[in-house]
Amino acid sequence: MTELELNPGDVVIIRAFDDVPEHLFRVEVVFEDCVTGFAVTGPLAGSYGEPALEMIVRLISTN
Repeated sequence: MTELELNPGDVVIIRAFDDVPEHLFRVEVVFEDCVTGFAVTGPLAGSYGEPALEMIVRLISTN
């Protein structure tokens, strides 16, 4: 995947894992190897998470 320029407030798609389907995620903080924020859709909607950058499928919208 190409390096993404991620910023707080961006919405990305997180790939499916375990029993959790692909879902939207709003970024709050960007680190070197992961982002923090909250799931927007799916069974984890409203839940805090720290997905690794390699779990990001693509950028949906920017802040």
